[in-house]
Amino acid sequence: MTIAYLPLPADDVPLYEPWAGEPEILAEAAVAGRRAAAWIRSLPAPPAPRPVGTWLAGALPDAVEAATASLDPAQCDRMGPDGRLVEGNGGVDAGTTSTLSVVPCVLSDADWLTPDQHIRLMAVASITTGIARLLADDPGTAILHGLVARMCATLDHATRPDHPGLATQFEHTL
Repeated sequence: MTIAYLPLPADDVPLYEPWAGEPEILAEAAVAGRRAAAWIRSLPAPPAPRPVGTWLAGALPDAVEAATASLDPAQCDRMGPDGRLVEGNGGVDAGTTSTLSVVPCVLSDADWLTPDQHIRLMAVASITTGIARLLADDPGTAILHGLVARMCATLDHATRPDHPGLATQFEHTL
């Protein structure tokens, strides 16, 4: 058997240099994620213990916090040393992304929550994965043109307890 080792990256590969305003944007995203996770944890528990209730109280808010705290624009789509496209993840690992992606499927079992809370939970999961995807696809545009900041504002809006509710707003637009 022959073992072929992959080539090591060249020494002349430039180091990643942060975009202007990147540290502030990433800090803002982490704060928005912590607030969203706190809102998820504040949701009512099911009347009787259920696995989905435990998941909503622990794994989901933990995934939101982990995703927004680990955002990394350096983990963007790029060409590998062999010329193949390496798909970036924006700093969010596959396990966290998987947890966020099952929210629409899991909510059908969370029948004690209101439709407004369901919509807000789906918004949180979608926005959180959306921020990571924006950073993976085009970090410069996402940071410099305020896309990440707008997504963080939307995340805050979706989880504001004093807000009348997304479902109510949707009904008024019909």
